[in-house]
Amino acid sequence: MSVERAQETTSAAGSQDGTATGAVAAVRTYAVAPGVRLNVRSGPGTQYNLVRVLPEGVSVPIYCQTPGTTVTGPYGTTKIWDLIDSGEYVSDAYVHTGSDGYIAPRCS
Repeated sequence: MSVERAQETTSAAGSQDGTATGAVAAVRTYAVAPGVRLNVRSGPGTQYNLVRVLPEGVSVPIYCQTPGTTVTGPYGTTKIWDLIDSGEYVSDAYVHTGSDGYIAPRCS
């Protein structure tokens, strides 16, 4: 699921007031740090292959989170990596979640 498609899914899964409806929970999107072109990796660490680079000003869905390589970025130092698409991870140090900890289920 692409970033753009995920944002559509979030809107479609919510009610008028933005809450999830039915058995399907909405996936929230989070802003990438301003001025950052973010590397997307094939796994939760800097040693994984670069899949693509996100442009400045995007928001990403977080489907689940997992520990990986420790990274320092605009939002601190963390070893949390966010799954934003099938097989695509970004360091949580560059995503504004409003928390220093996990905000989504652990990836299995």
